[in-house]
Amino acid sequence: MTAQWFLTDGIARRVSRRVIQVAITLFGLLLLTFFIGRVMPIDPVLAIVGPDADHSTYQQVYHQLGFDKPLWAQFGLYLNTLLHGDLGNALLTGKPVVDDILRVFPATLELATLAIIIGTGLGIPLGVLAAAKRNSLADYVVRIISLAGYSTPIFWVGMMGLLVFYAWLGWVGGAGRVELSLDGQVTSRSGLLLVDSLLEGNWTVFRNALNHLILPASLLGFHSMAYISRMTRSFMLAQLSQEFIITARVKGLNEWQVLWQHAFRNILVQLLTVVALAYGSLLEGAVLIETVFSWPGFGSYLTGSLLLGDMNAVMGCVLVVGVIFVMLNLLSDLLYQVFDPRTKA
Repeated sequence: MTAQWFLTDGIARRVSRRVIQVAITLFGLLLLTFFIGRVMPIDPVLAIVGPDADHSTYQQVYHQLGFDKPLWAQFGLYLNTLLHGDLGNALLTGKPVVDDILRVFPATLELATLAIIIGTGLGIPLGVLAAAKRNSLADYVVRIISLAGYSTPIFWVGMMGLLVFYAWLGWVGGAGRVELSLDGQVTSRSGLLLVDSLLEGNWTVFRNALNHLILPASLLGFHSMAYISRMTRSFMLAQLSQEFIITARVKGLNEWQVLWQHAFRNILVQLLTVVALAYGSLLEGAVLIETVFSWPGFGSYLTGSLLLGDMNAVMGCVLVVGVIFVMLNLLSDLLYQVFDPRTKA
């Protein structure tokens, strides 16, 4: 009974510490973003009333938004509304920021999910291959591909991809999530166009949506593949130099067993964090690809809000990004305990 209480109490303390860390992180993120937004050389009042509004109208909106109050008071008012689940209204659409984020986020989620599947599915095997064939031609090829994927500007890759695969070869769809003639033919349930079209059995929309999705997702996947393969190679090289690998080879195990059942198994926990962070980066960092492909997602919404000086929308997006990374880190910790028994001690 005492041991069980101690275990439960230890878990409760660990969870409490993590909740406090999450709260402090999100508070600091909101505080920094809020004050940066207030010193940006963009006037959100002017964006609302327009350049032709008279001075009295401008002053009225200025006071309504609370810009006449000190910065600490403005931040306090924002936190108060945030705690009530209200992120304010977006200047760009005039709708609640929460509704806008719920509308645009599924498009980015669909894009990033397919991209991380591609990046992980290619990056891990290539990284293992490069480590197993160290300093060989295969290793050099993988390293060159990884370097190119990691260092080449993603917007340039996107434009070249559109030029080659869409304009010249016609293998994929162009900008947007679906052809204009098919837009609105599927009822939005999850916001994920592929899922919704499958649920309705609309194969025409499904094929067209997949045709539009495959190129931007592949380019983002290529970018994440470069990072994942480099990290996999580095982790594998560290494991392949250990004594237990030499012992496994002396026992007569084939190279496949040595690589995947012994070395790779020991780096799986580390790779979980790498993949989780790469996925989080795709969810919040697909701005350039979404701009090039006119993808109506989270990144495009955030960019438009920044250019307009819409701090309600920007703060809402920053909060979402922070929550995403925190949740992915929590998920990584949980998976650590599943795959690495040493963390249960």
